Amino acid sequence: MRRRLIQSTLAVVLVVIAVFGVSLVIVETRTITNSAQERVESEAVRLASIVDSRILAAENVNADALRNPVSKEQYAVIEMPGRTPIEIGTRPVGDVIRATQHGEEGETVTVQEPRSAVTREVGRTLLIIGLVALLAVVAAVLLAVRQANRLASPLTDLASTAERLGSGDPRPRHKRYGVPELDRVADVLDSSAEKIARMLTAERRLAADASHQLRTPLTALSMRLEEITLTDDPDIVKEEANVALTQVERLTDVVERLLTNSRDPRTGSAVTFDLDEVIQQQLAEWRPAYRSMGRAIVSSGKRHLQAVGTPGAVAQVLAALIENSLMHGGGTVALRTRVTGNQAVVEVTDEGPGVPADLGARIFERTISGRNSTGIGLAVARDLAEADGGRLELLQAQPPVFGLFLSRTPPARKTDEELPTVR
Repeated sequence: MRRRLIQSTLAVVLVVIAVFGVSLVIVETRTITNSAQERVESEAVRLASIVDSRILAAENVNADALRNPVSKEQYAVIEMPGRTPIEIGTRPVGDVIRATQHGEEGETVTVQEPRSAVTREVGRTLLIIGLVALLAVVAAVLLAVRQANRLASPLTDLASTAERLGSGDPRPRHKRYGVPELDRVADVLDSSAEKIARMLTAERRLAADASHQLRTPLTALSMRLEEITLTDDPDIVKEEANVALTQVERLTDVVERLLTNSRDPRTGSAVTFDLDEVIQQQLAEWRPAYRSMGRAIVSSGKRHLQAVGTPGAVAQVLAALIENSLMHGGGTVALRTRVTGNQAVVEVTDEGPGVPADLGARIFERTISGRNSTGIGLAVARDLAEADGGRLELLQAQPPVFGLFLSRTPPARKTDEELPTVR
């Protein structure tokens, strides 16, 4: 795209220079030629007037008396009746510009000027026009490169943002470029990112609840159906069928409550991962943004911690906290890791003013924000943390300290023997 923008801009400039430059050259050439002709004619009239005045005053008419008024590049011949022609200057060789004037005393004045003088003047004019055209082309290229970078770089950035959304990373970037059309696209992408984040949270909540709440009713229903297949007694079949119908009603009720999101999510799909790797990845991703604002982001604390959760979800939680500190905090942002009991804790703190006292724990509610922001980021972060069995808390308001608590051991899975038996 950059190349096409530069080429199209340069093509327009070259067309304009060609149209106006050729016209200017033609006009200037004619102007210089006409000016030279008028100059020669004016010189002939002036010499004829001088000769007339000297003849009437009975003064000598010779080359010495007439040499000073004549230009060095001009050649003049004065022919008077009964006298030898007077020549002034050097006779030019080649093509000349000529003008003849007849005086009142019968003399004839002829002035010549070599056309090479006109050619040199036209050449100087063409050189000036060419230099101006070259400067225009250079300026056009520089402006085209600047404009291409201004348009192409944001488009590449927006494409990267769209790719991130497609890969399942729904964090809005809140980055603008100073171009209304591109900023509008960025607004739409950020809005889409927030919607996708909410949708992913809802899907994770639905999947977690479905896994947790449907497992036992389905197991019980399966057991009833097996009992039916193993007996030929109609009474037992009827009894087991009635119990199965009851289980179906329970399943229907569970599904309805899941679809209305009436319960908080709890999932059992977390895995053990290296917490240091997620933290270092976030530091590498956010360090340029902090550096551009003259701030720093560092990490400290216990190393080589293993935590239980979804690495992508944990990364999004930390990203939300880091972005919150970037937008609303101040000074250095620090990520500290520690262990408390059977939990790994990641604390995110900065040197800013902290959370206003009137907000407190409500900072995690949707649409609640201490500044002019959407108020969605922390709410989504808490949902993501809780979806994997962790929790996100505000440990201290001023200065702000957020704590992400993650289990260090995976939750125990129930075996078939531990499942309740429905009678």
